[in-house]
Amino acid sequence: MNTGVIAIIPARSGSKGVPDKNIRLLGNHPLIAYSIAAAKLSGIERVLVSTDSKKYAEIAEKYGAEVPFLRPTELAADQSTDLEFMQHAMDWFRDTHSFVPEFWVHLRPTTPLRNPKKIVEALKYIEANSELDSLRSAHAAEHSPFKWFLKDKQGLFKGIKKYLTPELINKPRQDFPKVYIPNGYVDVIKYSRVKKYKSLHGSKMYIFETEEINEIDKESDFDYMSYILQKNIHHLALSEFLNESNRV
Repeated sequence: MNTGVIAIIPARSGSKGVPDKNIRLLGNHPLIAYSIAAAKLSGIERVLVSTDSKKYAEIAEKYGAEVPFLRPTELAADQSTDLEFMQHAMDWFRDTHSFVPEFWVHLRPTTPLRNPKKIVEALKYIEANSELDSLRSAHAAEHSPFKWFLKDKQGLFKGIKKYLTPELINKPRQDFPKVYIPNGYVDVIKYSRVKKYKSLHGSKMYIFETEEINEIDKESDFDYMSYILQKNIHHLALSEFLNESNRV
């Protein structure tokens, strides 16, 4: 067992856009189960779920995750931050074990369909590059935000950057810097950096590029994700793992 690695999955119960989103069924399994399966299939043996709900905890444990504590209500509010729940989990580990794992693989339930091999690749990269504070996944934006614009109080054009004029934003997108969209595929946080800087990502955050991936934020996303689940071959391993877990 690699005692230096923990997978952690945040799953608060207070979603307003889609009630109980994290345990809503996708295919035949609750949304959170897909992140648990991806972590397990990537070889991470300890998978923690941070939740404020006993119901969520029971579901997570059914699929093989550990839920050794419930997150305090004040850390599961709409305005609660990722840093807060991560520090809470790290503090729990410090208080109950003789060590705290260095690498915390952060997997959001709202990005359920991952290739476990990409998680392994991300973890190997940050382990091999000690100068990095963290790693965060993202995919290249199809449309450049440099071509977008704001509207001032008079309803007139205002560029995203001061130098951008109505004429400049009409240039081909290839003339603008490449922009990346964080996608929740896999983030890796270092305990030593969180402890030292009181920051989740620090100043040296490596951008781990992945294919474009869809996240679940609203009702219609579940229908689209169900379609993707049926069509994408590398998700077969996830489904097989989940079906096996469901029999236990």
